[in-house]
Amino acid sequence: MSASLFDDGVAPTRASAPLAVRMRPRNLDELVGQQHLLRAGSPLRRLISAADDGGPGPTSLILWGPPGTGKTTLASLVSTSTGRRFVELSAVTAGVKDVREVIERARDSLGMHGTGTVLFVDEVHRFSKTQQDALLPAVENGWVTLVAATTENPSFSVISPLLSRSIVLTLSSLADDDILDLLRRAVADPRGLDATVELSAEAEQHLLRIAGGDARRALTSLEAAAGAALDSGTHQVDLTAVERAVDRAAPRYDRDGDQHYDVISAFIKSMRGSDVDASLHYLSRMLEAGEDPRFIARRLVILASEDIGLADPSALQTAIAAASAIALIGLPEGRLTLAQATIALALAPKSNAVTLAIGAAEADVRRGLIGPVPAHLRDSHYARAKDHGHGIGYVYPHDLPGAVAPQQYAPDQAEGRRYYVPTRYGAEARYADVLDRLRVALGREPAPATDSAVSDNVDAPPEVAQVGSELGRDDAAAPARTSDETEVD
Repeated sequence: MSASLFDDGVAPTRASAPLAVRMRPRNLDELVGQQHLLRAGSPLRRLISAADDGGPGPTSLILWGPPGTGKTTLASLVSTSTGRRFVELSAVTAGVKDVREVIERARDSLGMHGTGTVLFVDEVHRFSKTQQDALLPAVENGWVTLVAATTENPSFSVISPLLSRSIVLTLSSLADDDILDLLRRAVADPRGLDATVELSAEAEQHLLRIAGGDARRALTSLEAAAGAALDSGTHQVDLTAVERAVDRAAPRYDRDGDQHYDVISAFIKSMRGSDVDASLHYLSRMLEAGEDPRFIARRLVILASEDIGLADPSALQTAIAAASAIALIGLPEGRLTLAQATIALALAPKSNAVTLAIGAAEADVRRGLIGPVPAHLRDSHYARAKDHGHGIGYVYPHDLPGAVAPQQYAPDQAEGRRYYVPTRYGAEARYADVLDRLRVALGREPAPATDSAVSDNVDAPPEVAQVGSELGRDDAAAPARTSDETEVD
């Protein structure tokens, strides 16, 4: 049968067991992370306290979270704290027959000895509906306390009757400080490496990057690196030892140093330059180094307006969608979303006309071109507004054909100033034509040829002009650049 039975409620920690097993917390106080589940008054604390006080046994739990966040550990601790037998089933290998056999033995244990059973089902989302149905009578009658673990949303992967009889607890990926505390504890603890090795600061940081919030992965990598160091006759576990043991090079990247700024700058400039392959290279470097994906997503949102703008208005929608997806699903799946957005933005036609427009408008405001709002545009909805001339003479655009009213909108000091100078790249070419027509309708002159941000570019090499055309540009000239931007969030 696929069940593991431990009458004392915990798995034995043999010296030959993996480091992650040997370092499994023996009580709730040793648990790293998940403090939101352990605070006073939380469902988990209340359930354990009720059992300790002789109250009702613990309610069935469904633990939902990424791998290596402590789901198996919490199940074991529930059984230990409540003095119950611990039985483990893997949904990958167990069948209905195994489930029924465990339930039968749990009934016998409860009836003959008064000892309850905690049944831990790992990967419960892999159980079929029939297998999950087989658990219902045992949960309903209290023959077992079910603790089920899943990495998938239980609302979709667990049947409703089982879900309604359980409390869902959501586990989070461990923070770097939690993983670091766990690594240092494993090095010093007699159950772990018992101070037989020393871990360098660079090795610690690389193990943090490898772990990605997964405690099991961190301890497994540490054990491999320590074994490799000891086999080579040294007690020092450095960066080279970790890289050699886990076959994963450490990117040269410091999230608080120059590499952080240099790589994100290169990432932005590669997309601005339409080099999709270089863009993906820098994206991968940041993700491998453990950069916050939300930071990367924010930079994509900025670039969508700063360097693409109205040449492809959908670019901003793509970037916003990527940022929302990262907040929803996180990593590792979120890397696909970031890659998709990176490719789309790198290949989009480019325009910095929006950047230049707001910059020019801000410059005028700072220089003092901020005269009073024309009287006919001022708010006229309050009493006696008309007495001050507010709103008098205002022409409502929707009353005119084309909904364009030729009247003064800017204050006198800014009247006639041109801020938005559209390029002829991609979709922005349409905005350029619309703007010319609107200026005529408003009683102003259309933009002269010399006022355009785009030249005819007659000297551009044919192959460059061809690429520009395929990217949705009328020519391959680059838009005028702003001053060197600071590429940080």
